[in-house]
Amino acid sequence: MYARSITLLSLFLLLILVNPIYAGMNTLQTNEVVVLFKEPIGDIAQEVTKVYPTVRADLAETFRWDVVFRPEVVLVNNRVNFRKMVGNDIIVAFAIPSQNLIVLDTSRVYTKPFTLESTLKHELCHILLHHNIESERLPRWLDEGVCQWASGGIAELMASDEGRAIAKASMSERLIKIGELERFPLDERSLILAYQESESIVEYIVSEFGKQGILNVLEYLKKGYSVDDSIQKSLSISLFELEKNWHAHLKRKHTWFSYVSYNLYTILFFIAAIITVYGFIRLLKKKRAYKDEEEGENEEMQ
Repeated sequence: MYARSITLLSLFLLLILVNPIYAGMNTLQTNEVVVLFKEPIGDIAQEVTKVYPTVRADLAETFRWDVVFRPEVVLVNNRVNFRKMVGNDIIVAFAIPSQNLIVLDTSRVYTKPFTLESTLKHELCHILLHHNIESERLPRWLDEGVCQWASGGIAELMASDEGRAIAKASMSERLIKIGELERFPLDERSLILAYQESESIVEYIVSEFGKQGILNVLEYLKKGYSVDDSIQKSLSISLFELEKNWHAHLKRKHTWFSYVSYNLYTILFFIAAIITVYGFIRLLKKKRAYKDEEEGENEEMQ
């Protein structure tokens, strides 16, 4: 109940910050989507209306659920205003499912690896999940993990970590427990790890039990079962067993050898720097020794 109260409060504050942005916005709408924007990004608004039907059809096919709502997509081209809404610099988009609302930071939505289509798909996925599953039955790790899986691994945060956080956490046994990912942490480092763990566990479910395995979990959630019961009925193992098996999988995947491989260029650069410093120190010593030798010879001559 406490977690739900925090979520409702966060939603209320977020809506307060979003609403002023609507002022003076242009509207572009079709039968499927409404786009709100300010000039000079009318071309991006047009692109949203063009790619949305494909995004909508892809998600409907993936989950076998009809998209019966018409979302509003708000395009923000001012990074300062967007940051005020999300509270950090690494989030590039977010969705408010209860309002059928998607907000995109257009100043960064085209930054690699993001595309407008993949980011839109990720946020629409959140709304689709919450339209079919009651929010209190959908833990954040599953919500985010499924949406990353459905959008080709794209999350809504700007992070160049490339999986290092989960590799390091796995090797040091500092993974965040699934039970603690009902809500995500606020600090940047832990937030990145939470996203990576969410994506990893859903990908693990798909690799071990197939696409139908994760779809069955979602169907049981839709019917009103808890996440524990949905996993037990769909995968024939408990959530505890799933987490234990997933951890074992990560340990096999993320060894010290793989970690060194991830950071090979950094390590080589560091070694090269040490060699350079060592060489410089030796050169100074040689110069000093040569100078001392010259001074000694001069003294003998005198």
